[in-house]
Amino acid sequence: MGNKLKNLGLVGLGMVAGVAASVQFSAMAQKGGGVQAVDAPLPLDELRQLADVYGLIKSDYVEKVADKKLLSDAIAGMVSSLDPHSVYLDEKDFAEMRESVQGKFVGIGVEVAMEDGYVKIVSPIEDTPAFRAGIKAGDLITRVDNVPVKGLSLDEAISRMRGEPHSKVMLTIARRGADTPWVVPVEREEIRVASVKAKLVEPGYAWLRISQFQEETVDELAGKVKELYAQNPNIKGLVLDLRNDPGGLLPSAIGVSAAFLPQNDAIVSTRGQLAESNATFYGRRDFYARPGTDPLAKLPAALKTVPMVVLVNTGSASASEIVAGALQDYKRAIVMGSQTFGKGSVQTLRQLTENTAVKLTTARYYTPKGRSIQALGIVPDLKVDETPEGDGLNALRVREADLDRHLSNEGETKTIGKNGALSAKRDELEEEQRALAILKSGKAPEFGGKDDFQLAQAINHFKGLPVKLAKADPLDDAPAPAKLPGTEQKLPEVKGSPKK
Repeated sequence: MGNKLKNLGLVGLGMVAGVAASVQFSAMAQKGGGVQAVDAPLPLDELRQLADVYGLIKSDYVEKVADKKLLSDAIAGMVSSLDPHSVYLDEKDFAEMRESVQGKFVGIGVEVAMEDGYVKIVSPIEDTPAFRAGIKAGDLITRVDNVPVKGLSLDEAISRMRGEPHSKVMLTIARRGADTPWVVPVEREEIRVASVKAKLVEPGYAWLRISQFQEETVDELAGKVKELYAQNPNIKGLVLDLRNDPGGLLPSAIGVSAAFLPQNDAIVSTRGQLAESNATFYGRRDFYARPGTDPLAKLPAALKTVPMVVLVNTGSASASEIVAGALQDYKRAIVMGSQTFGKGSVQTLRQLTENTAVKLTTARYYTPKGRSIQALGIVPDLKVDETPEGDGLNALRVREADLDRHLSNEGETKTIGKNGALSAKRDELEEEQRALAILKSGKAPEFGGKDDFQLAQAINHFKGLPVKLAKADPLDDAPAPAKLPGTEQKLPEVKGSPKK
């Protein structure tokens, strides 16, 4: 299937939701920067070749090329050749990464997707410039500063809508039912995006959604949980919604898991080449909170025992998979939905200069029982499609195993699943026609809304009512995740200080 059909998902200005973000903003083991010395001798012949090519470009290329560009591109190419998540971050990329994990960005405040070549407003974020300008869900942006959107990628369109605080962008808006498009001037400002939403779906049943694991996620979760229990101290079932959550910061994933598990339980372990990459992370304050604070200290005791369902889909990646895997291993929650993305590798940020860095894959993640997440993901206890008719747009999303140069799972075989290499058994033309039909007639569900089919099945599960399970797919038989030897009996102790 073509890339256009695989790169589906909702994208917000300044933050990416869904599969795309799991590639760009992975769960990171935060660590002090600094480039370490190389133990092995440098390959002098190969380095001379590199210098020779550099000299040829400088002397023979059709036009002059700046030294900085050549060297930056050489670094970027070397790092990106390793795997999809190892990247060189130049000044622009480094700044955007910091914005993402902080949950803030400069823009107009909308969640968007592509439709028929235009930027479609999925939702304006409340109390933002777009919201105040009267932009509504379903509106189409046809031009940005009089530049046609058609022909631009979604990332290019988003880039044009971002800018400096208090600068203006002119948007041409088309709305269903309106005779002609109109131009709306919108002033950009810093947007802060809450990563946690919560509400009582109906008396006794709560919905708690995490859209991305950011610096403030654990604090936000604690606040939302207290609000829920203030409304109803006798909650009978809680749905933790991690669908389309691309991941984020490792300490936040540990804190979210710790909120529902006994204190000091192991949440996740890592294994890599460096001694510091071999560690186990526990549900203790020093692993998820800033020194001297503990946002989980005064949560209702009932949170540790309330029946839980964790909703996941193919867009659930990285930190989302850590949380789902931990709650599943301890049988603390039923995991429901579709098999997750399979982003089970650790990216460590190594700062090169004040404004540039390399994000390098340094280890694999393992669940408390030693299951490797990488390229396999978390398989739900109950497989439930996105809609009553099927898995909708979720069925078309790419997974980690589909990515070129993806890091393998120790137990990975050629039978990867319906999105893997052997899915070529299906007729390519028939698959693309089916995908186009879904794109034309379907729409992404509103998570937490009245038509949220998977949420309704979670509530049915709590009530002991029948749950409509997904139909079995003969190409969806993934191999059992590899287990780290010995970890089912005893988890290894922490090596070194916790990464924060």
